Amino acid sequence: MLEHFRGADLRVLMGYRYPGNESRAAVELYPVSGKKAARAAEAAGWSASSTPALLVEGGNKAGLGLAMTKSLADAGVNLAFLVGQVTGRKYSIVFGFDTGDDAKKAGPLIRKAAAASKK
Repeated sequence: MLEHFRGADLRVLMGYRYPGNESRAAVELYPVSGKKAARAAEAAGWSASSTPALLVEGGNKAGLGLAMTKSLADAGVNLAFLVGQVTGRKYSIVFGFDTGDDAKKAGPLIRKAAAASKK
C-alpha cells in the first residue's frame, strides 16, 4: 500500500495496531499535501483525516516541549493528539487539534514558546 507514496515528500510515517485487537491497524502519513501526495493517497484508497494538525520542527532544547504544551494549555487550546520525536539535535512534533479554530490559535502560541526557549 505504501508503494503509491514512493515519490511523495512525507515527513511523518507511523503505523500501529489497535491495542487489544491485533486484526486492526492504522497507518498515518503527514503531510499529504500537493498533487502528487493527494493522487497517491487516492490511488491507495485513502482519504484525508478531518483532524486539523500542525507539523512543527526545529532545534531541540531541554524544556521546549513543556513550554509549547503549557502555552496551549494556558490558552485553553485542546489537543486531540501529539506525536513527537528528537533525532540528534532536531525535533519534530505533530500537534493534532479538536477544531480548526484551536489549530489556528495554536500556531502563534507554539512559535512564541519556541522563540522564548531559544533565549
